[in-house]
Amino acid sequence: MSYFEVKNLVKRFGGLVAVNNISFSVEKGEIFGLIGPNGSGKTTIFNCINRYYSPTGGKIYFKGKRIDKLPTYEICRLGIGRTFQVVKPLRRMTALENVMSGAFLKTSDVAKARDRALEVLDFCGLFRYRHFPAKGLTIADKKRLEIARALATEPELLLLDEVAAGLNPRETEAAMEIIQKIRSSGVTILIVEHVMKVIMGISDRIMAINFGKEIARGTPQEIVNNEEVIKAYLGESYAQGK
Repeated sequence: MSYFEVKNLVKRFGGLVAVNNISFSVEKGEIFGLIGPNGSGKTTIFNCINRYYSPTGGKIYFKGKRIDKLPTYEICRLGIGRTFQVVKPLRRMTALENVMSGAFLKTSDVAKARDRALEVLDFCGLFRYRHFPAKGLTIADKKRLEIARALATEPELLLLDEVAAGLNPRETEAAMEIIQKIRSSGVTILIVEHVMKVIMGISDRIMAINFGKEIARGTPQEIVNNEEVIKAYLGESYAQGK
């Protein structure tokens, strides 16, 4: 069995099938990208993985253990962390206190949580902002803070949801460097991203979905040249004139 595996995942909201029989696996140490137009079901897949939503059907396995019936906190404790598309730091708390909130998953010792948070802030390039209120950080730094808070839970698998959205080119490059650095530290990554420079530049494999269904899977080069992917992103008229 693969390190992480989703089998025939389905999520319905009333009559709407947001995720329709999706299956994929991620190998240990890999960066696996998930792409698709807005509303295609990418974040819903993430929400099913960490059971923010309960799947309607299908099974999810992590290191051979079925997790789709577990509560969210237990899934995180097993080693699956995540960021959110819309960053929502604890605004009145400092950057350090925000990251400590993640560290408390694995320890109740304040000193240990603080040490872990400081280590992660340094790793993410936020050490100098450790005493800044989170609400005063830039969008780019809030996104880094979101990553840092997830890393403080000591994940083995990290789900990254559009960490480059809204960033300028320099900030995007920095985000790519952090993601590569996280992988080099031994963390496996499953990433949802709209910024093609990011997803194509860091992913080992990519799966494209549309209307909740898989339309393509392969290397970045295979995906960027796939007719169905081009249609989904740029329209059928563009694909025909390509």
